[in-house]
Amino acid sequence: MHYTLADFVTDIAQNGIESGTDLLELHVREAGDTSGKGEFHFSVKDKGKGMTDAELRQVRDPFANDGLKQTLLKHPHRKVGLGLPFLIQAAETSGGGWELESDSSGTTISAWFDMDNVDTPPIGDVPGMIRTVLLFNGVEDVVVQRTVNGSSYQVKKTELIDALGNLEDVQSQILLDKYLRGLENDLIPNFFERSCKWPS
Repeated sequence: MHYTLADFVTDIAQNGIESGTDLLELHVREAGDTSGKGEFHFSVKDKGKGMTDAELRQVRDPFANDGLKQTLLKHPHRKVGLGLPFLIQAAETSGGGWELESDSSGTTISAWFDMDNVDTPPIGDVPGMIRTVLLFNGVEDVVVQRTVNGSSYQVKKTELIDALGNLEDVQSQILLDKYLRGLENDLIPNFFERSCKWPS
Protein backbone atom coordinates (compact mmCIF):
# COMPACT_ATOMS: atom_id res chain seq x y z
CA MET A 1 0.00 0.00 0.00
CA HIS A 2 1.23 3.50 -0.82
CA TYR A 3 0.51 6.00 1.92
CA THR A 4 2.56 8.89 0.52
CA LEU A 5 3.88 10.14 -2.81
CA ALA A 6 7.37 9.22 -1.63
CA ASP A 7 6.22 5.58 -1.48
CA PHE A 8 5.24 5.73 -5.15
CA VAL A 9 8.62 7.20 -6.08
CA THR A 10 10.48 4.48 -4.16
CA ASP A 11 8.44 1.73 -5.80
CA ILE A 12 8.99 3.00 -9.36
CA ALA A 13 12.70 3.59 -8.68
CA GLN A 14 13.06 0.00 -7.43
CA ASN A 15 11.43 -1.25 -10.65
CA GLY A 16 13.96 0.80 -12.62
CA ILE A 17 16.88 -0.73 -10.75
CA GLU A 18 15.48 -4.23 -11.25
CA SER A 19 15.47 -3.60 -15.02
CA GLY A 20 19.21 -4.25 -15.07
CA THR A 21 20.28 -0.64 -15.52
CA ASP A 22 23.75 0.58 -14.53
CA LEU A 23 22.46 4.15 -14.06
CA LEU A 24 19.21 5.34 -12.51
CA GLU A 25 18.20 9.00 -12.78
CA LEU A 26 15.55 10.35 -10.43
CA HIS A 27 14.16 13.87 -10.56
CA VAL A 28 11.75 15.04 -7.86
CA ARG A 29 10.31 18.50 -8.40
CA GLU A 30 7.83 20.69 -6.54
CA ALA A 31 6.33 24.03 -7.47
CA GLY A 32 4.09 25.96 -5.13
CA ASP A 33 4.08 27.53 -1.68
CA THR A 34 5.64 26.19 1.51
CA SER A 35 2.31 24.81 2.77
CA GLY A 36 2.46 22.11 0.12
CA LYS A 37 0.06 23.70 -2.37
CA GLY A 38 1.00 23.42 -6.03
CA GLU A 39 2.34 20.47 -8.04
CA PHE A 40 4.53 17.50 -7.18
CA HIS A 41 6.30 15.89 -10.14
CA PHE A 42 8.77 13.05 -10.41
CA SER A 43 10.47 11.09 -13.16
CA VAL A 44 12.52 7.89 -13.06
CA LYS A 45 14.80 7.04 -15.98
CA ASP A 46 16.71 3.80 -16.36
CA LYS A 47 18.94 2.31 -19.03
CA GLY A 48 17.55 -1.18 -18.73
CA LYS A 49 16.18 -3.47 -21.40
CA GLY A 50 12.98 -1.48 -21.89
CA MET A 51 9.43 -2.75 -22.15
CA THR A 52 7.94 -4.80 -24.96
CA ASP A 53 4.83 -3.75 -26.87
CA ALA A 54 2.87 -6.38 -24.95
CA GLU A 55 4.03 -4.95 -21.62
CA LEU A 56 3.14 -1.43 -22.68
CA ARG A 57 -0.38 -2.54 -23.65
CA GLN A 58 -0.85 -4.11 -20.20
CA VAL A 59 0.63 -1.28 -18.16
CA ARG A 60 -2.74 -0.39 -16.58
CA ASP A 61 -3.61 -3.98 -15.71
CA PRO A 62 -2.60 -4.95 -12.16
CA PHE A 63 -3.55 -8.57 -12.84
CA ALA A 64 -1.23 -9.07 -15.81
CA ASN A 65 0.89 -11.97 -14.60
CA ASP A 66 2.58 -13.05 -17.83
CA GLY A 67 6.28 -13.67 -17.43
CA LEU A 68 7.09 -10.56 -19.45
CA LYS A 69 7.27 -8.19 -16.49
CA GLN A 70 9.09 -10.85 -14.48
CA THR A 71 6.71 -10.19 -11.62
CA LEU A 72 6.88 -13.82 -10.63
CA LEU A 73 10.67 -13.81 -10.66
CA LYS A 74 10.95 -10.68 -8.51
CA HIS A 75 8.14 -11.63 -6.12
CA PRO A 76 7.55 -15.42 -6.25
CA HIS A 77 4.41 -15.34 -4.08
CA ARG A 78 2.80 -12.33 -5.74
CA LYS A 79 0.63 -12.97 -8.78
CA VAL A 80 0.02 -9.32 -9.67
CA GLY A 81 2.09 -6.18 -10.29
CA LEU A 82 0.36 -3.26 -8.60
CA GLY A 83 2.99 -0.49 -8.55
CA LEU A 84 2.45 1.18 -11.90
CA PRO A 85 -1.36 0.70 -12.06
CA PHE A 86 -1.69 2.19 -8.56
CA LEU A 87 0.53 5.12 -9.56
CA ILE A 88 -1.57 5.80 -12.66
CA GLN A 89 -4.80 5.65 -10.68
CA ALA A 90 -3.49 7.93 -7.92
CA ALA A 91 -2.13 10.50 -10.37
CA GLU A 92 -5.32 10.66 -12.43
CA THR A 93 -7.58 10.70 -9.36
CA SER A 94 -5.65 13.62 -7.90
CA GLY A 95 -6.02 15.75 -11.02
CA GLY A 96 -2.50 14.97 -12.22
CA GLY A 97 -1.22 12.65 -14.91
CA TRP A 98 1.54 10.32 -16.04
CA GLU A 99 3.76 9.49 -18.99
CA LEU A 100 5.74 6.40 -19.94
CA GLU A 101 8.40 6.16 -22.64
CA SER A 102 10.22 2.91 -23.26
CA ASP A 103 12.40 1.35 -25.93
CA SER A 104 15.46 -0.86 -26.09
CA SER A 105 17.60 1.89 -24.52
CA GLY A 106 15.54 2.08 -21.34
CA THR A 107 12.39 3.41 -19.71
CA THR A 108 11.29 6.77 -18.34
CA ILE A 109 8.24 7.01 -16.09
CA SER A 110 6.89 10.41 -15.03
CA ALA A 111 3.94 11.35 -12.85
CA TRP A 112 2.58 14.56 -11.41
CA PHE A 113 0.04 15.38 -8.72
CA ASP A 114 -2.07 18.44 -7.91
CA MET A 115 -1.27 19.24 -4.28
CA ASP A 116 -4.50 21.27 -3.98
CA ASN A 117 -6.57 18.16 -4.66
CA VAL A 118 -8.08 16.45 -1.63
CA ASP A 119 -7.38 13.03 -3.17
CA THR A 120 -3.63 13.64 -3.35
CA PRO A 121 -1.71 11.75 -0.62
CA PRO A 122 0.80 13.68 1.52
CA ILE A 123 4.25 14.01 0.01
CA GLY A 124 5.95 12.04 2.77
CA ASP A 125 9.57 11.83 3.80
CA VAL A 126 11.48 12.95 0.69
CA PRO A 127 15.02 12.76 2.15
CA GLY A 128 14.20 9.33 3.60
CA MET A 129 12.97 8.24 0.18
CA ILE A 130 16.13 9.56 -1.52
CA ARG A 131 18.29 7.72 1.03
CA THR A 132 16.41 4.47 0.34
CA VAL A 133 16.86 4.81 -3.42
CA LEU A 134 20.57 5.57 -3.04
CA LEU A 135 21.00 2.45 -0.89
CA PHE A 136 19.34 0.06 -3.35
CA ASN A 137 21.70 -2.71 -4.44
CA GLY A 138 22.22 -3.77 -8.03
CA VAL A 139 22.97 -0.45 -9.70
CA GLU A 140 26.34 1.20 -10.24
CA ASP A 141 25.19 4.80 -9.94
CA VAL A 142 22.07 6.71 -8.92
CA VAL A 143 21.71 10.42 -9.70
CA VAL A 144 19.02 12.32 -7.82
CA GLN A 145 17.98 15.85 -8.78
CA ARG A 146 15.69 17.56 -6.25
CA THR A 147 14.05 20.88 -7.17
CA VAL A 148 11.68 23.12 -5.24
CA ASN A 149 10.50 26.36 -6.84
CA GLY A 150 13.61 26.62 -8.99
CA SER A 151 16.15 25.91 -6.22
CA SER A 152 17.77 22.49 -6.36
CA TYR A 153 20.42 20.09 -5.20
CA GLN A 154 21.89 16.96 -6.75
CA VAL A 155 23.37 13.87 -5.17
CA LYS A 156 25.21 10.98 -6.85
CA LYS A 157 25.70 7.56 -5.35
CA THR A 158 29.29 7.24 -6.63
CA GLU A 159 30.27 10.61 -5.13
CA LEU A 160 28.70 9.69 -1.80
CA ILE A 161 30.66 6.44 -1.74
CA ASP A 162 33.86 8.43 -2.37
CA ALA A 163 33.01 10.73 0.54
CA LEU A 164 31.46 8.29 3.04
CA GLY A 165 32.87 4.91 2.09
CA ASN A 166 30.68 1.82 2.19
CA LEU A 167 27.06 3.03 2.25
CA GLU A 168 26.00 -0.20 3.93
CA ASP A 169 27.95 0.85 7.02
CA VAL A 170 25.64 2.13 9.78
CA GLN A 171 27.74 5.23 10.46
CA SER A 172 27.74 6.11 6.76
CA GLN A 173 23.96 5.79 6.66
CA ILE A 174 23.59 8.09 9.69
CA LEU A 175 25.81 10.71 8.04
CA LEU A 176 23.95 10.32 4.74
CA ASP A 177 20.61 10.82 6.46
CA LYS A 178 21.80 14.00 8.20
CA TYR A 179 23.26 15.31 4.95
CA LEU A 180 20.06 14.76 2.95
CA ARG A 181 17.85 16.26 5.64
CA GLY A 182 20.10 19.31 5.77
CA LEU A 183 19.83 19.74 2.01
CA GLU A 184 16.05 19.36 2.16
CA ASN A 185 15.70 21.84 4.99
CA ASP A 186 17.65 24.39 2.93
CA LEU A 187 14.99 24.04 0.23
CA ILE A 188 11.94 23.79 2.48
CA PRO A 189 12.17 25.12 6.04
CA ASN A 190 10.18 22.93 8.44
CA PHE A 191 9.83 20.29 5.73
CA PHE A 192 9.14 17.53 8.26
CA GLU A 193 5.88 19.08 9.43
CA ARG A 194 4.86 19.64 5.82
CA SER A 195 5.70 16.07 4.76
CA CYS A 196 2.95 14.54 6.88
CA LYS A 197 0.26 17.09 6.08
CA TRP A 198 -2.81 16.08 4.06
CA PRO A 199 -4.33 18.59 1.62
CA SER A 200 -7.12 20.66 3.14
